[in-house]
Amino acid sequence: MTKTQRQHRISELLEHDVISTAAQVVARLQSEGVSATQATVTRDLQELGTIKVRDERGARRIVLAASPKLAPAPLDHLRRMMGEWVVSVESSVNLVVVRTPPGCAHVVASALDRSALDGVLGSVAGDDTILVIATEQRGGSDLAREFRELSGISEMNDVRSGF
Repeated sequence: MTKTQRQHRISELLEHDVISTAAQVVARLQSEGVSATQATVTRDLQELGTIKVRDERGARRIVLAASPKLAPAPLDHLRRMMGEWVVSVESSVNLVVVRTPPGCAHVVASALDRSALDGVLGSVAGDDTILVIATEQRGGSDLAREFRELSGISEMNDVRSGF
């Protein structure tokens, strides 16, 4: 099972069952034949943007945050996703174009959306390209510079002739 599949299954478990600890998630996954350590599940829960709440009966449980603004993903998660998948970053005025290998743009766009970075109005992901709209105050070149830093891409390696 891939990380994405595991995280999807964890989301389903949290939606349908009262689960209050990462250890309970590990046990449920193991009962379904999915091997995952508690450390891995804890990271998955962080990346999914979960929070602990008390339900209507007073029981503590882990739930998915209703809004990314309630529990933004840590910047380190965005750094890992961008470092792994981003191959180039280009900008124009208040737009940033982020390129990934085919089929990977949605992974980076999801991490970007959940990170709640200042100066980002939103993003649209295709198969291998993400269009990110920056606020006027932030600007595309400043945001692109931050994306390059997060991705570990030097500006010299990313400059393409004709742009």
